[in-house]
Amino acid sequence: MPRHSHRRARLAFVLSLTGLFLLAATALSHDIPAGQDWTNYVRIGAYGLKADNADAIVRDAAADNVFGIEVDNDIPGRYESFLDPTEKLAAISAVARKAHQAGNRAFVYIAGTECITANADKTPHTVAKEHPEWLQRKITGEPAVFGGGAAFWIAPGDEDVWISPYAAEWRKTYMQRVRQIAATGIDGIYVDIPYWMTHFDGWEDTWASFDEATVAAFRKETGLDARHDLKVGDFSDANFRRWVDFRIQTITDFLREIDQTAKAVNPEINTIPEIYPGIEEESVRVGADVYRLYPVVDAVAHEYEFGGGDHMASSRTPLDWFQYQVGMHSFRSFAEGKATWILNYSWDGDSKIDAREAMQNLAMSQVMAGANFWDAPGHSMAGSNDAATRKRIFDWIAEHEAAFYRPRLPMKPVGVYFSPRTRDYFAKDFVASYRGCLILLMQKHWEFQVVTPRNLASFHGDALILPDVRVLSDEERAALRKLAAAGTRIVATGQNSTGLAGVSTFPDCPCRKYEESLDANLVKADPERAGEFLASLRHEGEIEIVAPPSVATSLAMVDGKPHVFFANFSGLRGGANAVPSPQSGVTLRLRRSSRVRYLPFLADVQEIRGEKDGDHTVYRLPAMRRGGVVWVESVR
Repeated sequence: MPRHSHRRARLAFVLSLTGLFLLAATALSHDIPAGQDWTNYVRIGAYGLKADNADAIVRDAAADNVFGIEVDNDIPGRYESFLDPTEKLAAISAVARKAHQAGNRAFVYIAGTECITANADKTPHTVAKEHPEWLQRKITGEPAVFGGGAAFWIAPGDEDVWISPYAAEWRKTYMQRVRQIAATGIDGIYVDIPYWMTHFDGWEDTWASFDEATVAAFRKETGLDARHDLKVGDFSDANFRRWVDFRIQTITDFLREIDQTAKAVNPEINTIPEIYPGIEEESVRVGADVYRLYPVVDAVAHEYEFGGGDHMASSRTPLDWFQYQVGMHSFRSFAEGKATWILNYSWDGDSKIDAREAMQNLAMSQVMAGANFWDAPGHSMAGSNDAATRKRIFDWIAEHEAAFYRPRLPMKPVGVYFSPRTRDYFAKDFVASYRGCLILLMQKHWEFQVVTPRNLASFHGDALILPDVRVLSDEERAALRKLAAAGTRIVATGQNSTGLAGVSTFPDCPCRKYEESLDANLVKADPERAGEFLASLRHEGEIEIVAPPSVATSLAMVDGKPHVFFANFSGLRGGANAVPSPQSGVTLRLRRSSRVRYLPFLADVQEIRGEKDGDHTVYRLPAMRRGGVVWVESVR
């Protein structure tokens, strides 16, 4: 960009930032608690940004009660604008200014390590033709270059390439584009697909990239030759494990540099990567691990998928829904107060499913877990499957956002330990055990907390489960010893890698066995199958809950009040029925008579009267449709 243009962009930034500060107080209906910001309260809508449609975007967002406007204006992911971003920068500046005038926030999409050249078959000026040294490569030397049909977003005749983060010339220009985007006054930079290329057909097991720059960086760090000194795909090989660690650290450092580069220009800007892998093995392959990313960015947008098959909400079974709950609760723990956005897809034209019902199921499942809802049609980011339904959902969320998005603090939970290194090297066994433990506790309706190396020392609960945890650092073992000395029961399933005496060990891994026993529709779900394991936890919760195992529960303290979040997946049938079966007989049992409020999904708050039952009081909820949240307003 010419110097005089850069000065104009800086001036636009100053003016728009001033407007941002003046309008920030009107963006939300309440004060934002310390440690939170606008990202915690978004109701996202996405729009294609052009040179002349900023007014229309902001106007449409206001009409639909969108708070948090995503605009698709990809500068580094399109080779033409990577070279000359002038026109797109002007459009970003315009939409940022208009959004702030309306009391809204806006963030702009950019690609991570992917870059597309349009009509590459008709021009000599493409990334692959001009800079083949930038490209990621298989160990056999094949470059990461793809054409139309390799993915739905690549048009015929286009060239799609994946670039190594160690391509120095590319990275220098990329960060310059980040600085220029930050100077427009936009509120966020949304970084999509910052991955090693291992997710297109034929690349899944390559553990790329083995290009010259990446191999040189690995050699500098470890002294190893990635092409010859490791057994690719063999996790028993210590050198391959170092390659795995290096690849994850590389992507983490890349996002950290994006964030620091943007904030050096605009300290208020947020960095939000979009990542599809979650807690499963896929995150290790692509190198973008959300557990490691949360500390270096401001929020994460999860296009969360795992395994194979159709991931539309309309096709999910009740078991699928619970597995997604595990992922979202894990993300909320990893985030440590930062926002978790979920870009999932509710419906893709299934004639047997009403799109409006599928949208409601998806929204309910996310808000009950404390995540922000982003509706999108098919596999597109922009638009909605049903605009009226989305507005109804957004209106309801906006009215009750404090209940769902204020900080959730643990009361007296059972902890389930997420071990990043165990997941990295033993993903299949660890995830099955970890997920099984959390599903078991959700269906038992006990309070749980996802515990990680970052919050291990501060954990306060009855018991901590180590689900087939096989890799622990000296620091983790020291923290476990302190917890055990303070009275926390440590219970290990599978291998006991703690080195601690007095640990209750279940070598047969009852959590994994429990999940394996579950049928897709949860007809045979019975937490008492793991009765011996549950008894070993000796948990005494603050609130006793009675509900069927097809209803997922989570408990937390919100604004000083105990809250119980319910997600009802009863009767849902993938591809056949998206209307849950109402559940009668859901009750709460409290030690003291209290004032209890219930907020059903998409309905109004109502007070629940209690009935004395000995020295306790029982509160019976009305028939529960999709779900809702109950809280103890005060003790009588």
